[in-house]
Amino acid sequence: MSSRLTARRYAKALLQIGDQQGNVPQLQQELDTVAAAVTANADLARLVASPLVLPRKKAEVFEAILASAKLSETLRHFFHVVAEAGRLNLLPDLRRTFADLVDERAGIVEARVVSAQPLSEAQSQALMASLGRRTGKTIRLSWSQDPALLGGLKVQVGSTVLDASLQGQLRQLKTQLLSA
Repeated sequence: MSSRLTARRYAKALLQIGDQQGNVPQLQQELDTVAAAVTANADLARLVASPLVLPRKKAEVFEAILASAKLSETLRHFFHVVAEAGRLNLLPDLRRTFADLVDERAGIVEARVVSAQPLSEAQSQALMASLGRRTGKTIRLSWSQDPALLGGLKVQVGSTVLDASLQGQLRQLKTQLLSA
């Protein structure tokens, strides 16, 4: 079973628990805090990734760390189960998947935008509005710059890619000319 699929199962379980307890935003914040702490601390990152440390020992150490950080009993118990199953190494995927599930439920979708030049605030707002109408969801933009596009932009929403870049248009023109 792939690690992403396994992480998705754990994330779904945590989301169900959060729904029952009515504390999904708190669990998401705590999960982000734990993931950031593991990323920031090299020793903790090694513990999480190490196949040489027994899962039971990882669970004990992780429980002590989470208790000292005063995290909720729910998240501490969740991580105890994850650690005992030998799945602490899934933490980055688990955090990302949990956030995706929360966003999906709220009707929020991320649009990745790559453009040759930075977008103005007005352009960003217009793009979000247009994509929102197209998808029927609330759009969250993440932007990056790629000077190789020459002009225009590429937008990815889920598995759909919209290529409105000059580079993409030139590629299409070349294909049309070669097939004519």
